[in-house]
Amino acid sequence: MSPLEGPFCLEGQVAVVVGGTGVLGGAMAKGLAAAGAKVAVVGRSVERGDRVVEAILAAGGQGLFVAADACLRQQLELAHSTIADAIGAPDILVNAAGGNDPRVTVTEELAFEEIELSAWNDSFELNLAAGVLLPCQIFGPPMVAAGAGSIINIASITAHVPLSKVVAYSAAKAAVVSLTQFLAREWAPHVRVNSITPGFFPGEQNRRLLFDESGQPSARGRQILGHTPMDRFGEPEELIGAALFLASQKASSFVTGTDVRVDGGFLATTI
Repeated sequence: MSPLEGPFCLEGQVAVVVGGTGVLGGAMAKGLAAAGAKVAVVGRSVERGDRVVEAILAAGGQGLFVAADACLRQQLELAHSTIADAIGAPDILVNAAGGNDPRVTVTEELAFEEIELSAWNDSFELNLAAGVLLPCQIFGPPMVAAGAGSIINIASITAHVPLSKVVAYSAAKAAVVSLTQFLAREWAPHVRVNSITPGFFPGEQNRRLLFDESGQPSARGRQILGHTPMDRFGEPEELIGAALFLASQKASSFVTGTDVRVDGGFLATTI
């Protein structure tokens, strides 16, 4: 059976990936396109956005890039209208924007009590407001009005077990899980809202924390691997299955308000 004939077929659906210019968002955008969806990649970097769309087109999929800063409501509103005019009203929304900020990362040089409120607020604006709140406010109500849709928010293992150092990121991602559950209740029964919790996936922002200059796992990287039963870091493509499951009305029609963990067993491990 062809994937496009099964429960994970997204043919005829329009998917929007906010933060699709990133490593994880880009992988999910390509996966949604491979399942038949017309995919709009939304982000700030034209260069990276074009690369993701080029890969989608080269694989025979349908996609376009729309430049927008997810922190700015007007740009998201314009992105929504641009997408609707170009490929149709969105059926699927993946919120993948976010990241940690060294200004709110506790280190030997920066104690928790020294974190500036402005930097803390910036972290919440990126990971909660731009990461979930604003895109949901713009893209969600039309789905509710249409009577169907799937929203997938990208959380983090730090939402469930706050890690050392990344205090503001952890708090913001915990709020992402809470907001996901709130919206799942408010927009039921027709619009489903869920989250995915990735484990440790090396990317531009965390590579220096996970690896040393020789490319081997750093001390922190070794700690993480020792806490991960799968004994390795994740690959971006390993998020695609969870995204397709939650995006598909056929595969996950009774799933809302839940968090799917793709973490190699990290959160299942204690001592």
